[in-house]
Amino acid sequence: MIATFRAIVARDLRLALRHGADTLGAVLFFILAGALFPLALGPSPELLRRMAPGVIWVCALLAALLPLDRLFGAELEDGSLDQLLLLGLPPSLVALAKMTAHWLTTGLPLLIAAMPLAVMLGLPFATLPVLLAGLLPGTLILSLLGGMAAAIVLGARRGGVLLPLLVLPLATPGLIFGAAAIDAARTGLPFAPDLELLLAFFAGALPLAPLAAGAGLRAAAE
Repeated sequence: MIATFRAIVARDLRLALRHGADTLGAVLFFILAGALFPLALGPSPELLRRMAPGVIWVCALLAALLPLDRLFGAELEDGSLDQLLLLGLPPSLVALAKMTAHWLTTGLPLLIAAMPLAVMLGLPFATLPVLLAGLLPGTLILSLLGGMAAAIVLGARRGGVLLPLLVLPLATPGLIFGAAAIDAARTGLPFAPDLELLLAFFAGALPLAPLAAGAGLRAAAE
């Protein structure tokens, strides 16, 4: 089962390398959307520093949504979804493998791109480790919730419209805790409780999101 899981992840990584526009598009959207806020809010350094945690998290959330409509849709269109479900893995593990590949091709690049964006928005260097410590489980949460929502709306009419409506409310707690941790570190307040709540959110999403996604895949394949 572990070898099959790795094979699915490797397959999705190879497909992502062949179609690198999705990953590049998500990263460019993340950086460009964050770069627009100084133009709209003005050049005040203090204002940008105060707004930076929320800007980074909102942009990361929106950028992670971009490739989700193709996460399972391509397999459903060409019939390979049925083959994936016949490999011997439970549907939940098939979904988890594809969520893992989504994080490696989207979440990890966003995590790396967050550093220059944070510097551009004027975040103090001392807060950058807290930013990364929050975005690591945060981007994993986005991949889990996004993969779950993509599987639930798979095959539905206007699924691309329903997808953000499902993901955005579910991701709100992670957005709050992640931005609050950075803001607490910036102002010298304790940030550990916010990171712990974010990790607790991830611990809850890790078993539940693949199970819900697996149920969505079974329903779409029938």
